[in-house]
Amino acid sequence: MTRPDGSLYTFVDTAYLRGRSAGDVARQLCDGGSDWVQLRAKGASRDEVRSLAGQVLPVTRAAGVPLVINDFPDIAAELGAPFCHLGQEDFFDAGRLRAGDVPATARGVQLGLSTHAPEQALRALRAGPAYIAIGPVFATGTKPTAAPVTLDYVRWARDHVTIPWFAIGGIHLGNLDQVLQAGARRVCVVSAILNAPRIVEACQEFKKRLASALH
Repeated sequence: MTRPDGSLYTFVDTAYLRGRSAGDVARQLCDGGSDWVQLRAKGASRDEVRSLAGQVLPVTRAAGVPLVINDFPDIAAELGAPFCHLGQEDFFDAGRLRAGDVPATARGVQLGLSTHAPEQALRALRAGPAYIAIGPVFATGTKPTAAPVTLDYVRWARDHVTIPWFAIGGIHLGNLDQVLQAGARRVCVVSAILNAPRIVEACQEFKKRLASALH
């Protein structure tokens, strides 16, 4: 079983590819030191997501980096990706209460769950996921309609969540220190890395700053 270790969780997000191939972006993320890579393709069909996953998984597997498939646990199970990430609406609103309610978990897929408030986190923890996401901490173009949960939720997670958790949402090098000071030791970063002039160097800088917070 793959453990949710590491501090930097990055994304191959089709909204930010801008003509680049998913496999090439994944390679740069891994070369930069990403500990996790999530494939996120909002609005894409199942076949499109499966095709993208087929491009990304060989890259992450060769690098020893766990791949997370967003929204499609069946694709994760089919291709052998170790993780799937689901939002509140895809898990609880779909009538699921435990991680085992997702059939793919019987085939070895572990789940991550999004949470946006302490009560959602507590409910998610009872479901038994491998990790949870805490956010969006700041306003983010990735989810423009989502209200920021602020650093208060990060501080709450620091004090109450015992499984691995990741701060997510609008995090960049300019506000990373605030997130770390609030207690986060793992972060998810989307646009600040995918929009950077050099993905590898952006990842390396995040890793350096995260490592400093651990010492």
